[in-house]
Amino acid sequence: SALPQSFVLFKPKDIVSGDFYFFYLKPNLSPSGKENQIIFIAAADCTGHGVPGALMSMIGSEKLEDAVSQNSNTSEILKLLNKGIKTSLRQSDSIESTRDGMDIALCSINIENYILKYAGANRPLWIIRNSQKEVEEIKPTKKAIGGLTEDDHHFDTHELKLQQGDTFYIC
Repeated sequence: SALPQSFVLFKPKDIVSGDFYFFYLKPNLSPSGKENQIIFIAAADCTGHGVPGALMSMIGSEKLEDAVSQNSNTSEILKLLNKGIKTSLRQSDSIESTRDGMDIALCSINIENYILKYAGANRPLWIIRNSQKEVEEIKPTKKAIGGLTEDDHHFDTHELKLQQGDTFYIC
């Protein structure tokens, strides 16, 4: 209902999966003091399959919700998610440390002014502008969440002004 012309295609190979999608509706005060809403959506691909992948999906989903509740900046959210995953899995630079993590595309959409902000960890955003035939790819930061990524790694945010008829995809 928040994004009426949208869809989710989720076809995991097994009943339990290392992939998850995410939706979060967050109230936001505009500079004019008017309240509007920001919608956060994400598509994530965690390391592992079956039960290990599902465990990563559960941890990732929980840490992502915590990060979105703390911050509205997509870059900062991915940084918080990275720290949360590394803390939960007790990851360090040690050779014995796990290297589990995830690739993710995260978008915030301000419905009032059609501003989309995107940050990605190895997962791009594709956009097809109204009446265009070319697919424009917005490249992600080439680092994963968790694993060998530094605790304070920066993930780039890209801001796009959406127009009526634009279509975008994350996967």
